[in-house]
Amino acid sequence: MASRYHEVYEGWKRDPEGFWAKAARAIDWVSPPKKIFDKDAGVYGIWYPDAACNTCYNAVDRHVAGGRANQKALIYDSPITGRKKAFTYADVKAEVSALAALLQDHGIGKGDRVIIYMPMVPEAVFSMLACARIGAVHSVVFGGFAARELATRIDDAKPKLVISASCGLEPGRVVAYKPLLDRAIELSAHKPEACLILQREEETCELIEGRDYDYADGVARTRGRDVPCVTVASTDPLYVLYTSGTTGQPKGVVRDNGGHMVALAWTMENEFGVKPGEVFWAASDVGWVVGHSYIAYGPLIHGATSILFEGKPVGTPDAGTFWRIISEHKVVALFTAPTAFRAIKKEDPRGAFVKKYDLSAFRTLFLAGERADPETIKWAEQHLGVPVIDHWWQTETGYPVSQNPAGLGLLPVKYGSPGVAMPGYDVRVLDDAGHPVAARTLGNVVIKLPLPPGCLPTLWHAEQRFRDAYLREFPGYYKTADAGFIDEDGYLFIMSRTDDIINVAGHRLSTGAMEEVVAEHPDVAECAVIGVADAMKGQVPVGFIVLNSGVARDGATVEREVVGLVRERIGPVAAFKSVVTVKRLPKTRSGKILRGTMQKIADKEEWTMPATIDDPVILDEITVALADRGMGV
Repeated sequence: MASRYHEVYEGWKRDPEGFWAKAARAIDWVSPPKKIFDKDAGVYGIWYPDAACNTCYNAVDRHVAGGRANQKALIYDSPITGRKKAFTYADVKAEVSALAALLQDHGIGKGDRVIIYMPMVPEAVFSMLACARIGAVHSVVFGGFAARELATRIDDAKPKLVISASCGLEPGRVVAYKPLLDRAIELSAHKPEACLILQREEETCELIEGRDYDYADGVARTRGRDVPCVTVASTDPLYVLYTSGTTGQPKGVVRDNGGHMVALAWTMENEFGVKPGEVFWAASDVGWVVGHSYIAYGPLIHGATSILFEGKPVGTPDAGTFWRIISEHKVVALFTAPTAFRAIKKEDPRGAFVKKYDLSAFRTLFLAGERADPETIKWAEQHLGVPVIDHWWQTETGYPVSQNPAGLGLLPVKYGSPGVAMPGYDVRVLDDAGHPVAARTLGNVVIKLPLPPGCLPTLWHAEQRFRDAYLREFPGYYKTADAGFIDEDGYLFIMSRTDDIINVAGHRLSTGAMEEVVAEHPDVAECAVIGVADAMKGQVPVGFIVLNSGVARDGATVEREVVGLVRERIGPVAAFKSVVTVKRLPKTRSGKILRGTMQKIADKEEWTMPATIDDPVILDEITVALADRGMGV
């Protein structure tokens, strides 16, 4: 069919408030918005400033009351454990109400914070919804994150309670969560009053008397209690989700209730092309924004069925896992990271596993998380025979900024581009002085203010940091910190980050934070960490260290210890495995380390000698050191 995209996008541009007033009708409000946008409130204006609502009601209760009580809401499929379980909307309401009652028994109420540190189990989604039900603010931390990283989030969010599990599961190993949680609480200045622990049969844990409580026992006691949905302001925070900051101190992205629901409800059908009652699968984790928007909230607000997957694209048990789930559960759309498809392609280059399953219900594949390389997209197109849609967004925006809108009718695909700007987003490219650049000219990708509903209104208790990080450099615009260009047809191309955030298999990680850890090693005098292109993960970090004078130990020993230190402090998610000992780091005369030039050498890209370099010979030494490790030229 012909795409309605241009008509819809121009309609939004002509009348943004009218567009978002109409979109708001998809939500059941306690008090509907009389005012759609207040340009004088908040940092850049506030959407639906006078409305009241409840997110859990919209995701669960209204569907139970409206005829979907017996429809599957959530399907848990865990190839790691072999367990599968489906929950209807009525089941979800019962589980969420019981947990909400338990939280209230522990003194949790409107505005209190709850940290959720869970594996991919149904209880993680129930925990998010239970917090939303009673007006508490949840903050999900990626399960298995290192204790120190969890501690920083505890100190920033100051949760009254933590919900966790005894362990998480990876192929071939069990990851004990409880010791990490205990250590994090030990390290944090703020001490939660209580912890609810889900005991998993693969590995149970000891509970600390007076602080830790068994999740299942507690829910069993409160099951059947009716906990009404608490009315909150549309502008009240639903959750805080931490994302990497350039200083190493994570930024708490705030998401409101009303605008978030409106935006997600609009995207489900118009952008992802999914209808109520259909099965949508975001193969992500609840620790990421994708898990919030498109596992826990978007599909359920829309009345669809959401898949909760505990496994990996390969090895659980093979490269056919995705196709088995799509076939078995009649998935119409899959959203995953290009990393997953690179892994599948590596294990099954000819797509033999695809042919073993009935994928007749499957309509669209969506890729996001890091740049989707054209070869991966073409492989998926060839073997799946469905449209493969790259799209781009951020934790801060909460949903796609740019994509090819399946629900409005697909536009032609341009490989290497995540598509066109979605309604709500006026995307521009500016030079460093803030001036617009010509089509196909690389520059700073920015979004003209105001941001649409559902985007972050601020950072958690850090409004000045929000202004400094996102709004100060280009007045009137939100800085995405991505570099790219827009072509003559309005297609956006994202080329790289403009700061030191690297993307490892969909995880946005700060090289600055890694450098802080590396520098703590007593034998390291100086260090730098760069992101190097990797065929599987998109990017992986590589560390460069300069040893202190007089260190008698060999560099290889120190390198192994540095790798261990980063894995302990930041976690295996960083994929930090390569450290190179060098005599000196290349710097400008002012002392700035030339990380960009080092990255180009490692990625075998063309580079020119920086005019400001202090000693050009050092780059030759870096080239030789990388070559010795099989990197670079």
